[in-house]
Amino acid sequence: MSALCPVRFSSFDPKALADVNGHLAILVTPEGTMDQAARSANRLTKGAVARLIASDDFAKAKTGQVITLAWPAGLAAEALHVLVMPRRVSAIEARKAGAKLAEARGSAPLTVKAGNMSRAADLALGLALRDYRFDAHKSQDSEAPAEVVICHNKPEELAEAYAPLQAVAEGVHMTRDLVNEPANVLTTTEFADRLAEMRALGLEVEVLEEDALAELGMRTLLAVGQGSASPSKVVVMKWNGGAAEAAPLALVGKGVVFDSGGISIKPAAGMEDMTMDMGGAGTVAGTMRALALRKAKANVVGLVGLVENMPSGTAIRPGDVVKSMKGDTVEIINTDAEGRLVLCDVLWYAQERFKPAGVIDLATLTGAIIIGLGHENAGVFSNDDNLCGAFLKAAEAEDEGAWRMPLGAAYDEQLKSNVADMKNVGGRPAGSVTAAQFLQRFIQEGTPWIHLDIAGVASVKSNTAYAPKGATGWGVMALNRLVQDMFEAE
Repeated sequence: MSALCPVRFSSFDPKALADVNGHLAILVTPEGTMDQAARSANRLTKGAVARLIASDDFAKAKTGQVITLAWPAGLAAEALHVLVMPRRVSAIEARKAGAKLAEARGSAPLTVKAGNMSRAADLALGLALRDYRFDAHKSQDSEAPAEVVICHNKPEELAEAYAPLQAVAEGVHMTRDLVNEPANVLTTTEFADRLAEMRALGLEVEVLEEDALAELGMRTLLAVGQGSASPSKVVVMKWNGGAAEAAPLALVGKGVVFDSGGISIKPAAGMEDMTMDMGGAGTVAGTMRALALRKAKANVVGLVGLVENMPSGTAIRPGDVVKSMKGDTVEIINTDAEGRLVLCDVLWYAQERFKPAGVIDLATLTGAIIIGLGHENAGVFSNDDNLCGAFLKAAEAEDEGAWRMPLGAAYDEQLKSNVADMKNVGGRPAGSVTAAQFLQRFIQEGTPWIHLDIAGVASVKSNTAYAPKGATGWGVMALNRLVQDMFEAE
């Protein structure tokens, strides 16, 4: 797993600036007010900070912006970063500022003179989230992330506040690593093995192999993987941190480690991106890691269906009819609409076995959701206003874009089949909605449910506020917050 940048908290000494090596950061308000550390830096640099504050660049600066003075005279530091930060900031503003500092420092050690900043733990989280690189397959030796030292008036309290946030950052990094891995490395077996390693964190991890899946009747899931040499699997991860009698929240993830489209093969251009089609399973894994690391006082079970969708002489064909674990039959119109076939069996299994208090599934399910929402928001579909509202609130609090989409019986017309109970696709109109409508058929009466279509947010082509281009780790923070807000024991 990619190493998280080490963050250390120490006592605040505004005078101990001259000998700081690496990079140094100080805080200045948008009005130009300097705290003790900034005044000390200004004195040591013979007024350089004051001259910066008087400049047009500073006048145009926004909250969280970082202005860098390279090789400042009077300091041992290679760079002095002036962070524009009001005295009162939100958690999101602090995180984004931390992410800006991570970009500015590159790979150099960083010391932040935070004084009595109330949101310094969130500043550290932003640093940890943005300070990520996936270079496991590059020929040069990887360097361990350089240390970040945050100097604060109350370092012990700050360290305590940061501990659960660090757990979340580790979960996000795990998700990114999984999504970024190439498919020849992250096979279904390797994926399952990495999840099994989390037993060391206190998770109960169970790996169901193909014979067990066949006995359970997971025919639609097995149908997706039958064209591949990689065995299909379902991995169950249980975190029992709540009351023994409390029903768990179930998180279900689509884990297609590579999606060629099967017999309905995808165009060659861009197919290399289909290594990220296990993004839903990656988010479930990262969330379970975060919950275990911070010892969440809740019962949560994570289930992921791991398959590879390949064309071969044994692959499922358009026109085939397959019976699901529930017992409904599905006519396969397009083998590239495979994620819903994986999810429907795992969703049914999760409900039958665990009788959950709620179910949330995540999947890079449809290109249609990208047409509708771009790369800013995941599509949110739900049968329960209470659970959906709580999730949307959690996503907003964690600055993870999410937008509720419609469901309705009218969309069922598009899924009607002449030879089976339903088709696996409903045509181009409302493609993401009909996919969700398909999944809803496998949700039992009275079970609160959310479907998250994360095709647009799991991996992106440009840098985001908290991540370099590639896998984002979207959803780990929002799901962790939802568990904290709605399911944790008092």
